[in-house]
Order: sequence, then structure tokens, then C-alpha cells
Amino acid sequence: MDDQEQTPAPAEATAPAAPAAPATPAAPATEEHRPSRGPRGPGGGRGGRGRGRGGERRDGGDRGGREGDGMVENVVAINRVAKVVKGGRRFSFNALVAVGDGKGQVGIATGKANEVSEAVRKAVEAARRSMSEVPLTGGTIPHEIIGKHGAGRVLLKPAASGTGVIAGGPVRAVLECAGIRDILTKSLGSTNPHNMVRATMDGLKRLTTARRVARERGVELDAIPYRARQESAVPTAVPHG
Repeated sequence: MDDQEQTPAPAEATAPAAPAAPATPAAPATEEHRPSRGPRGPGGGRGGRGRGRGGERRDGGDRGGREGDGMVENVVAINRVAKVVKGGRRFSFNALVAVGDGKGQVGIATGKANEVSEAVRKAVEAARRSMSEVPLTGGTIPHEIIGKHGAGRVLLKPAASGTGVIAGGPVRAVLECAGIRDILTKSLGSTNPHNMVRATMDGLKRLTTARRVARERGVELDAIPYRARQESAVPTAVPHG
């Protein structure tokens, strides 16, 4: 009887050892780690690459910082130029920019570089060095004039107060930088932005005032039959030049 009672005991001892088999679920644990690496790998890699290449560098805060000194800067046109070389094509950018203080000083220039931001920066610096003064009568120009450059011809006409800037994109960019608030314009020739902008600058540089004409003729100001569309906001600034 003692032998028979001892034989079932080892069976009971071995029985609890069987539950050790559930240790196999460790495999699913590794499966859980794999999917966690999956979304993190492609998501993080693509996101990082996209942010590194993308618009953060193109849209950089350079332009906003340059506007903080009170100068008005307008990018008129950006042109991509491709140069064919032995290994393929090399791309560069050409930027046309207008800069002014909004009080009668305005200048234009172009800049070339391999990056858009660098081309704009070069153009802005060159435009600031070549700024010229525009005679204003109130918020408009003293008289009608046609500016010419190459095949570009731009008509500039003074307007009454409240008219606004009636002009296309390239011409408007220059007029806003000069501080002109009321004017009528019309492009009579080429629609190339470079020709239009330079024709506008030609017209603005050739503007004159009644006081200047009277001094050149050697007559009194009242002897000149001229009536301005607007009153001069700063009369003391007219005899300038």
C-alpha cells in the first residue's frame, strides 16, 4: 500500500511542472516590439527629411527681418535659369526686387545666386545702393509722363485723392515702394517684368515740379499755368532739386 501511495505522488509532482509551457508567449512580446519600430522608422525618417528639405529653408525669416528697418521691399519676379554642362544641368535663380522708404525714395536691382533667398538678398542690397528720389505732390506724381526702356513703355498719370494705385504687378511694386498712393498707369509696350519696371523707373526719374521749372525758366511760380491734382503734403520738400 505504501508503494502504491508513493507512485501517484511523483505524478502530482510532475503535474505542476507542465504549466511552465506558457513561457512560449514571449514570442508575441517580440512581435509587439516589431510593429512599434515599424511606424517609428518610416514616419520619423520621412518626416525629418521632409522638414529638412522643405519650405522652412525657402520661407526663412530673412525677408521679415529685412522689413523691420522701415524699408519696403517687394520681390517683383524670380526666374530660374538652367545651364547645361557635361554632367547635366545646373540651376540658378535670378531675382528682381524693388526697395523704397515709402516717402519718395525707390530703387530696383537684380540678384543672381544658386538659392532664392540668396538671390533676393543680393538684389535688395544692390537696390538700396541705387535708390533715387521721386518728386511727389501729396500722394501722387506732379504730372503725366511716359517711361521707356527697350520695348517697354509705361504711362503714368496723376490721380485725385482716394483713387488708389491702379497698376499691374511689376509697376505696382515700384510705386508702392516709392510711397505713391494715388496714380493711374497703363502698360503700352512689352509685358516683360524687367522692361516694365525699368520703364517705370525711367518715368519716375524724369518727373519734375512746377517750382523747379519756374527756377530753370527764371520766372515766378505764378506765371506757370499748372494745377496739381493734389496739394503738396510737405510744401517745404518741393523745392528739393
